[in-house]
Amino acid sequence: RNPLCVGLLCVFFICWIKDGSNVDLYSIPEEMKRGSVIGNIAKDLGLESGTLSARNARIDTEDNNVKYCGVNLNTGDLIVHERIDREGLCAKRASCVLKQELVLENPLEVHRINIRVQDINDNSPQFKEESLKIEMQESAVKGARFLLDEAHDGDIGENAVQGYSLQQNEHFKLNVKTKGSGRKYGELVLDKELDREDKRELMLLLTAFDGGSPRRSGTVVIHVIVLDANDNVPVFSQTVYKASLPENSPLDTLVITVSATDADEGLNGEITYGFDDVSDDNQVFSLDSKTGEIKVAGSIDYEKESSYEMQISAKDGLGLASYATLVIDITDMNDNAPVIYLKSLKNPIPENVSPGTEVGIINVQDADSDNNQLVRCSIQQNVPFKLVPSIKNYYSVVSTGQLDRELVSDYNITITATDEGSPPLSSSKTVQLSVADINDNPPVFEEQSYSAYVSENNKPGSTLCSVSARDPDWRQNGTVVYSLLSGEVNGAPVSSYVSVNGDTGVIHAVRSFDYEQFRNFKVHVMARDNGSPPLSSNVTVSVFISDVNDNSPQILYPAPEGNSFMTELVPKAAHGGSLVSKVIAVDADSGQNAWLSYHIVKSTDPGLFTIGVHSGEIRTQRDISESDSMKQNLIVSVKDNGQPSLSATCSMYLLISDNLAEVPELKDISYDEKNSKLTSYLIIALVCVSTFFLTFIIIIMGVRFCRRRKPRLLFDGAVAIPSAYLPPNYADVDGTGTLRSAYNYDAYLTTGSRTSDFKFVSSYNDNTLPPFNTLNIQSCIQVVPPCLFCLVFAVILHIV
Repeated sequence: RNPLCVGLLCVFFICWIKDGSNVDLYSIPEEMKRGSVIGNIAKDLGLESGTLSARNARIDTEDNNVKYCGVNLNTGDLIVHERIDREGLCAKRASCVLKQELVLENPLEVHRINIRVQDINDNSPQFKEESLKIEMQESAVKGARFLLDEAHDGDIGENAVQGYSLQQNEHFKLNVKTKGSGRKYGELVLDKELDREDKRELMLLLTAFDGGSPRRSGTVVIHVIVLDANDNVPVFSQTVYKASLPENSPLDTLVITVSATDADEGLNGEITYGFDDVSDDNQVFSLDSKTGEIKVAGSIDYEKESSYEMQISAKDGLGLASYATLVIDITDMNDNAPVIYLKSLKNPIPENVSPGTEVGIINVQDADSDNNQLVRCSIQQNVPFKLVPSIKNYYSVVSTGQLDRELVSDYNITITATDEGSPPLSSSKTVQLSVADINDNPPVFEEQSYSAYVSENNKPGSTLCSVSARDPDWRQNGTVVYSLLSGEVNGAPVSSYVSVNGDTGVIHAVRSFDYEQFRNFKVHVMARDNGSPPLSSNVTVSVFISDVNDNSPQILYPAPEGNSFMTELVPKAAHGGSLVSKVIAVDADSGQNAWLSYHIVKSTDPGLFTIGVHSGEIRTQRDISESDSMKQNLIVSVKDNGQPSLSATCSMYLLISDNLAEVPELKDISYDEKNSKLTSYLIIALVCVSTFFLTFIIIIMGVRFCRRRKPRLLFDGAVAIPSAYLPPNYADVDGTGTLRSAYNYDAYLTTGSRTSDFKFVSSYNDNTLPPFNTLNIQSCIQVVPPCLFCLVFAVILHIV
C-alpha cells in the first residue's frame, strides 16, 4: 500500500513492454496456397523459436479485419492463412501492402509486418459484352474509323491489357490506340469499301491479350451489319458532367441527367446511353439507357469513396458512339443548417409578366444526411410569388398574380429553409424584386387632326401650329419625340416646306409660301416615345394658305406701253355705243384680289370714248364727227380689288378713217418712245404674216378633211391670245370671269401702209358698223385649230 512501492512496480512493468520494430522484408505473389511459408518471422526479428509458444505469439491485423497470415509457433515461420487476392485488396493501385501485426506477451511486444503483394497474371482480359454489334453504312469511305469497346483486365502493369488483334478479313484492319491513362483500345478501320448487295453482315473476332506469362486473352465477336449511311455521331451537351451527391442518398435519387443529340433521324437518331467501364463503380449508379438519367443504385459511403469518375457512352442505332466523363463528388456528413443560394434572378421584373412566370431560381444545400438532409422551403405570405420545386435542391420562384408597378414597385421576399433534423435548423434569405415599367402605351395626340392657316409670303421660320401627344408610361417610355414623316409637296420633300420641333411639337414654316403655286397641303407628324421597342402614332396636319394681293394685273392686249406699237382703225361713220376695241387683262391672284376694273385715265378727247368697267370694251360715247381729231390716244388703267389695290396701265392708239389711203403717213404720228427701226420691223412682220397666212390656208384645208369639229376660240375679243399666255386659275372668256361678253372680230390688213399696222374693229352685233374694203377671214378662223391660231398671233405680237 506504500505509494512508493506501487510506483516502482509500474515502472518495472512498463520496462517490460517493448514497441516492436516494423518488418518490411516480405514480398509475395498473390493467390499463394494456404499454408505456404512467407518467411521465418522469428529469425527475422531475432526471436527464439521456443519462446513463441510460451509467449502466446499470434498474428493480428490493425483494423481487426481478415487475418491473412499466421505463425508456426514451433518453427517461427510466417505462413499464408487465407487466400490473398491483390485485386480484392488494392484494385488498380500500383503498390499493394498487406499490414499484419505479430503480438507477443510476457512481456507485451508488437511487431508490425508489411507484406508486399505482387500481382500475378490471374485475370484474363474481358469485354463488357460477348458480342459487339456495329451497324455501318455501305457508303462509308475507306479509312473510316469505328471505336471498339475497351477490354478490361483486373491485373496491373504488364499483366494488364497490352494489345488487340483482329481476325484476318478483306474489309477491315485494326488500329490500336492508347488513352491518356495508359489504357489501350482499338479502332476498326475500313480498308475496303462495303457493298450491301454483296454482303449484308460480317462476323469479326477481336482478341485482347495481356503481357503476362503465360499470356491471357479475351475475345469478342464483332457483328457488322451493313446499312445505309449514318454520318452523324451522337454529341454530348458537355464533355465533362459534374454532380454533387450527399452520402447515404436514397436509392433512385436523381444525380444528373446526361443528354446527347444526334442530327440523324429514325433509327440513326435513337440514342442509347451506357457505362463504358466494367467496374464496381457502375454498380453504385444506374443509367437509364433511354432518358440518360443517372440515379443512385447502391450504398453511398463517403469513407469508402469520396468521388466517382465514370465514362459514359452514347450510341445511335447504327453503332456510332461518343463518350463523356461523369464526375460525382460525395459530400461528408456534418451538422450544418441549410444554405440558400440565389442562382438566378430576373430583376427588375416587367409589369406585364404573366402569372406562373419564373423570375428566379434558388438552390438549397444541406451537408447533413438522413432526416437532417431533408429540407423544406417556404416563402412569406401576402406576396404574389411562390416556390415551385424543381430538380433536387432547386426551386423556382414564380409569380402568382398580375403585377402593377403603379401600385407596388418593390417586393422584399423572405425565403426560409428548414431541415428535418432534431432540433431543426433553418436559415433565411431576403430577395428584393423590383417591378419595371414596360412601354405598353403609344403616344396619343390630343386631337385627331390639326389645321394650320397661314397667309402667303410668310416669313421662313414662322410658327404654323403646335401638335401635342401624351404617353402615360414612365421615364423614357413616356418621353415623346416629334418628327415629320417623309413625303412630297409639289414634287419636293416635305422637309423643305415645314419642320417640327422634336421636343415641343411646334411646326414651323421652312420657306415662304406662294398661294399661286399651291393653296394647301398636308403633312404627317409622328409622335414616338423612347421605349424599346418604340411605339408611335401619326396625325395629319393640313396647312391652308390664304391669298394675298401680291400680283398686279397683267395686260395681255394691247401690250403694255413701251413693249409694242399697236394702232386701231375706227370708221368715221361709227355711231355712239359702237365697239372699237377691247383691253384684255388677267390677274394671278384669286377671289376679290383678281376682280379687275378698267378705267380711262387719259384720252385725247375725253368725251369721245368710254370703257366698260368690268369688260374692258372700248366704245364710242357719241357719233364721230368731222371735227374730231383723226389721231386718238387713250391711256387705260386696270385695277384689281385687293387691299391695297394694284394696277397696270397701257396705251391704246386709234385712227379715225374709212380708208387706209386717206390715212396720212403713219410715221408722222408722234410716238416719242418708238425708234427709227420700227418701220423695218413692221415690214418684216407683214411678210411673215403673209407667209404664215398662206401656210395656214393649206393646213386648214387638210384639217377640214381629217377632222370635222368646230374649235373653240380661246378669246372672243380684239385679239386671240394663246392659252399659254393665261396664268392658271383664270376663268374662260366665254361670258364668265374677267371678260363678260363673247365677241367675234374681223381682221383687216392695210394696203399701201408703210408701217403695216393691224386694225381690229367691232364685233358683229347691232351696234357694229359693216367693214369697208376688207378681206373677211372669219370662216377661216372658225376652222383653224386653236393651238395653231394662237401660236401665229403670239409670234406676230412678239415680232411687232
